[in-house]
Amino acid sequence: MRAGIGYDVHKFAEGRKLILGGVDIPFEKGLLGHSDADVIVHAIMDALLGAAALGDIGQHFPDTDPAYEGISSISLLEKVRQLLEEHAYRVENIDSIIIAQRPKMMPHLPRMRQNIADALHVDVDRISVKATTQEGLGFTGREEGIAAQAVCMLEKI
Repeated sequence: MRAGIGYDVHKFAEGRKLILGGVDIPFEKGLLGHSDADVIVHAIMDALLGAAALGDIGQHFPDTDPAYEGISSISLLEKVRQLLEEHAYRVENIDSIIIAQRPKMMPHLPRMRQNIADALHVDVDRISVKATTQEGLGFTGREEGIAAQAVCMLEKI
């Protein structure tokens, strides 16, 4: 078994969609980034790549490459799955958390879990996505952006 940890943060920006876990969430702002800025999927990708000692998302999908501009992070997660398969790893489980004051995430969490499971070709019961606020503290509490953390376990096959 191999463990990995991932963390990502993006600030809010006007005129962008808010995409989390591959779900378009109705909100007045989106997240700023080269791709769709899906902060939870980015944290998960870094956890998976780290567990397999395959670098990080910046190495595989640099924000200087026009090919990744506006790209769906779920499609990047599928590429990470392919890398894991090439190196004979399978996902045992992922536990992740979105840190945001607003919007409320609860109604969207089941679809996020399913989107992530589908991209990784695993059962949804291997994927956990939770959400919390910071009680008004820090940059997420002031609604300046969203952060996410993820841990995973991989098994060599």
